[in-house]
Amino acid sequence: MKEELILLGTGNATVTKCYNTCFAIKTGEEYFLIDTGGGNGIMAQLEKANIPMEQIHEIFMSHEHTDHLLGLIWLIRMIATKMKKGQYEGDLNIYCHEELKETILTIAKLTVQGKFFKMIGERIFFHSVADGETRNILGYDVHFFDIRSTKAKQYGFMMRLKNGKKFTFVGDEPYQEHEKEYAEGADWLLHEAFCLYRDRDIYKPYEKHHTTVKEACENAEMLQAANLILYHTEDKNIANRKKLYTEEGKQYYHGNLLVPDDLERILL
Repeated sequence: MKEELILLGTGNATVTKCYNTCFAIKTGEEYFLIDTGGGNGIMAQLEKANIPMEQIHEIFMSHEHTDHLLGLIWLIRMIATKMKKGQYEGDLNIYCHEELKETILTIAKLTVQGKFFKMIGERIFFHSVADGETRNILGYDVHFFDIRSTKAKQYGFMMRLKNGKKFTFVGDEPYQEHEKEYAEGADWLLHEAFCLYRDRDIYKPYEKHHTTVKEACENAEMLQAANLILYHTEDKNIANRKKLYTEEGKQYYHGNLLVPDDLERILL
């Protein structure tokens, strides 16, 4: 079975020329959605990617920041609407750490109509995951881990694809040593890269606990990752981002470096 990674968004919190970082893994006719961006733009991205909401039954939310979270509120609203109309089969499962579950429920209760909010607990289910816990999602054993963020509690995950390859998402902050068991030797490593190293004084990534392309690539080289995907970037260089980031990255990383655009699809 072919597995595909679909980058729905590749930008950081404040981008306007692309969408906030979120992605989906396609397996068969189903999609595992990871984060949802910062608003109802998620609906446009799904439409452009030809991903029907009716085929999304599994969502993982990494942390509470608005550029990852608020799209979920729209999905809850829209999927609950489809459920009420008989247009959505099965249940929607949302995985996140316990504190994030409470945050999402609070926002949803304040902003989603009662008749749709009532679907939570009936056909929309939250599953709290703990550091080191493994869940079976769409036939994958997904291993969740706390990235130990300095800003807001955030989880990443590692999973074995059905072709046996190791896929690791370390969230939107720099790799840390305690993540080694999940990230070392990854066939696919997803790592944030806020900006080029030469532009660090402009974008000040370290103040925001982010990396430049240089550090992201040095991490991937150290971890001996076969393929590195860079995301969660600034968007002022969007027209030349792929070229510029690849040129800088290849000085520090000798595997297969990818700098995807929004809606780019990668065969895993």
